[in-house]
Amino acid sequence: MAQTAKDMVAAANAAIRKVSAEEAQRLVAEEGALLVDVRDAPELASAGKLKGATHVSRGMLEFKADPTSPYHDADFDPSRPVVLYCASGGRAALAGKALTDLGYTRVYNLGGFKDATEAGAKTEPA
Repeated sequence: MAQTAKDMVAAANAAIRKVSAEEAQRLVAEEGALLVDVRDAPELASAGKLKGATHVSRGMLEFKADPTSPYHDADFDPSRPVVLYCASGGRAALAGKALTDLGYTRVYNLGGFKDATEAGAKTEPA
């Protein structure tokens, strides 16, 4: 039987460690983690992004993260911790699973943008 999107998100959530806004900030400040917003451009245009986050839409993540891709973004390094977020956490979990499939070993799901801002995370225009 085919998997549903809900099944895929559940499996990704089981595989990717969830972190609080405070832990995400610590990972960025103390360990040089890359903070990645995987929401779509219209979401960023209306709400901004977390301060210091790199925007890579979910559809382009594997291409930006793969060192062998012509679209590779040098900020992505499999040895560097990566903290992902989206609107509610589902796309961030799927993105985290994709990164682990690419060999990234320290991948974290911050969850949703709104939850992070309500926990005190700073924002900036996209």
